[in-house]
Amino acid sequence: MSEPAKKGATYEDLFSIPENMTGEIIDGELFVHPRPSRKHISAVSSLGYEIGPAYQFGKNGGPGGWIILIEPEIQLGEHTMVPDLAGWKQERYPEEEPCNSITVAPDWVCEVLSPKTAGHDRVKKMFKYAKFAVGYAWLLDPIITTLEAYKLESGFWLLLAAYEGAEKVRVEPFQEVEIDLGVLWRKTPQA
Repeated sequence: MSEPAKKGATYEDLFSIPENMTGEIIDGELFVHPRPSRKHISAVSSLGYEIGPAYQFGKNGGPGGWIILIEPEIQLGEHTMVPDLAGWKQERYPEEEPCNSITVAPDWVCEVLSPKTAGHDRVKKMFKYAKFAVGYAWLLDPIITTLEAYKLESGFWLLLAAYEGAEKVRVEPFQEVEIDLGVLWRKTPQA
């Protein structure tokens, strides 16, 4: 699990971290992580391409109605987090705010796990996402090629489904579109 770089951190502490790092503040602790690996970035980008056109832009008859962003800075109370992907239903997305952070909890987040951040993502961040009523959370692991999909029910995460390998899946809240998981890991299914 990631260790905090500083306790009693404030938003201004984020400006002091090196440019090749990402910072988050959870429970007053500054966590600093190196920029993601190539597998991590590939999985995030590929998932964005899989769901973005249909849900963000409604292309090819897709359902539309979402704003989906890569690595947005989200401020929930005193916590500043940077999920790998986040989505808001269009009517809930704040077009303008007086700060760089988005202060409205997303409807969906996706965290891509890595050996150094998996514990941080699973424990600290998932707890905060539940506390601030994020409706759905996905955890992708590009090393073992898995997707876990969770839905918030009565303040607790309910595992909806878990997939591995190069399956083609339909997953809430984006079940209208089939997602080829093999694309996320750069693997194609066997015929």
